[in-house]
Amino acid sequence: MDYQQAIAYLYQQLPMFHRIGKAAYKADLQNTIALCEHLGNPQHTFRSIHVAGTNGKGSTSHLLAAILQAAGYKTGLYTSPHLKSFTERIRINGQEISQHSVVRFIEQHQDFIEKIQPSFFELTVGMAFHEFSSQQVDVAIIEVGLGGRLDSTNVILPQLSVITNISFDHQDILGDTLPQIAFEKAGIIKPDIPVIISEYQPETASVFIEKARQENSPVYFADETFKIEYTGHSDEYLWVNVWRKGELYLKELACGLMGEYQLKNLAGVCQAAEQLQQLGYYLSEQSIRDGIAQVTTLTGLKGRWQKLQINPLIICDTGHNEAGIREVVLNIRKQPFEKLFIVLGVVKDKDLSHILPLLPTEAYYFFCQANIPRALPAHLLQMQALAFGLSGESIPDVNQAIQAAKAKANPQDMIFIGGSTFVVAEIEEL
Repeated sequence: MDYQQAIAYLYQQLPMFHRIGKAAYKADLQNTIALCEHLGNPQHTFRSIHVAGTNGKGSTSHLLAAILQAAGYKTGLYTSPHLKSFTERIRINGQEISQHSVVRFIEQHQDFIEKIQPSFFELTVGMAFHEFSSQQVDVAIIEVGLGGRLDSTNVILPQLSVITNISFDHQDILGDTLPQIAFEKAGIIKPDIPVIISEYQPETASVFIEKARQENSPVYFADETFKIEYTGHSDEYLWVNVWRKGELYLKELACGLMGEYQLKNLAGVCQAAEQLQQLGYYLSEQSIRDGIAQVTTLTGLKGRWQKLQINPLIICDTGHNEAGIREVVLNIRKQPFEKLFIVLGVVKDKDLSHILPLLPTEAYYFFCQANIPRALPAHLLQMQALAFGLSGESIPDVNQAIQAAKAKANPQDMIFIGGSTFVVAEIEEL
């Protein structure tokens, strides 16, 4: 088996949520537990930090990994989905798992895989734990895939849990009220393990407080201690002041992730860094600054308010649910431009009635679709968007839609590409 055959095996043999949606989601942990036992329970051989949330969990995971790397810790990072390559999901000190390791894992465990028939996600979680254990990482940041309580990653016993924010997404699986969704996310709270909630939200705070009480877990609402003050941005950095209990804590902190929605994430990251210090990690102010500034270099993160070109300004972002799109539009409004063009694609299980009304009606749209079965056909997206005053043209291929936008735009204009992680993943320039 070579790498291409191994990837084809993963994609074809195992149900994938990002390709087929809810049918790939398994609402229990039995397969993951069985796989981990088969592998010798590698998840118990390294320290870990568990990160859940609707939006911001990917950025938070990468920021924490970067801080730990900058402090000299050998740091594993498990995230999903990938943008370009499967190997992005499993990194150690920013280096992706080798293709050889992927092939070897599947070859060595193929009989057991076919016996229990795990989902694609269940198998990749097991592969990540096996890699982090065999490579003897000091600590691993484990990002939840979907929800928390029944997510395959929820077999770890972390030193710290972080929950970023709660908004509407995957209601067909997680519930259609914010407290119901929060209940699923709160499932990562473990007995006696501290949990950090990045953002206090009145609708969900009591869910976390009650779950933490049941588990005897200290709970910290980060934005009650840390205030993040936006001071400006340059081509490379978002600049902020960090205040801790009313006192200036980090002056002129440079964040390598753009977009003002990072202000919410940074409160949770600062609280997590403080908690890790109390757990015995040596995190100097310089390592915190270096990690946050150099996050994309250290971890390889892409697609978070990423600038692809200037003149015209071209930006992509993976935000894809109501809260994510709301933040994207706020960021678009802060950019200087003459005309706005938006290349937009979505998945068909998304409730667009909460998303399309948020988008700028003055923009000219290029409706497209990612090359996955879950993608909503571009012409159907165009029809639905028209009902909300969003007009343009349908060009199904993502990169052809981008080229059409570039052909229409002048140097003083802006092109935004997004609506789905899978649209961003197909951008050739990324």
